[in-house]
Amino acid sequence: MALTTYGIISLTFMMVMYALERHGSIFVFAFAVGCAMSSAYGFLVGAWPFGIVEAIWTIIAVHRYWGTTHEKAAL
Repeated sequence: MALTTYGIISLTFMMVMYALERHGSIFVFAFAVGCAMSSAYGFLVGAWPFGIVEAIWTIIAVHRYWGTTHEKAAL
């Protein structure tokens, strides 16, 4: 039951942060954290393809965050 609750919380957090990304780079970073949490959930429940895909999304989101913060610093 605790693992299911963790999964619901992590996926909900990830989706809310995705919806808020346009409001600032902190939400892009929070989305990356949510992806990492979802990836961990996937591996914990034995759904390794889901875990791998979410790990890839984590890397993409971190890369996007890195780009947005450096873009603003260059201005």
